[in-house]
Amino acid sequence: MKAHILIIEDETHIARIIKMEMEMEGYQVTVEHDGRAGLETALQTDIDLILLDVMLPSLNGIEVLRRLRYENTDVPVILLTARNTTLDIVAGLDQGANDYVAKPFKMEELLARIRAFLRNQPKSIQKNSVLNVKDLIIDSDTREVVRNGKTISLTPKEYDFLLYLVMNKNKVVTRDSILLNVWGLGYEGETNIIDVTVAHLRKKIDEGFSSQLFTTVRGVGYTIKE
Repeated sequence: MKAHILIIEDETHIARIIKMEMEMEGYQVTVEHDGRAGLETALQTDIDLILLDVMLPSLNGIEVLRRLRYENTDVPVILLTARNTTLDIVAGLDQGANDYVAKPFKMEELLARIRAFLRNQPKSIQKNSVLNVKDLIIDSDTREVVRNGKTISLTPKEYDFLLYLVMNKNKVVTRDSILLNVWGLGYEGETNIIDVTVAHLRKKIDEGFSSQLFTTVRGVGYTIKE
């Protein structure tokens, strides 16, 4: 099946050009021109990826993103923004954006980022699915994480990191792959963000339990094994 991409962009000529390019690539495309309509479509339709403009009528892109994540939707979101400032980028990433592209952008770059996210989307993980490794259980619908009966509170990025490892359990996941799939191609923050997140996760997931789930493969990345 073709991936379904939702474009939420109020500049109709830009939306039309992106839609045409996406359809030439073989994607199914839906376009909305204001934030409220885009949010409704995102929540009521099976969408594989969202291209979300920041400056939108009705609801701005950051608010649309905040409400999407509040509803526990994990669909990848790439922000389209002309406001290429650190504060705008940080606000988007903090609300759960996977990546951003600053206008004006090259279509080839946008297509490459879309392909990267869709290529790494797990085909077998469906809504309302439950994943587990040993005594760790993740409900990907409610984003609830439980180990040995104990509910574990995680930040959005800690959850995304853990989910990505669990979806790739028994495989060694490289640092580059983690950075791409958890923080996105546009991430330019702290270089030790992966190490910091792993340290926090180990404290929450492994500390106080009889077995360790996280394994570091030196010079390569991390894995979670059955």
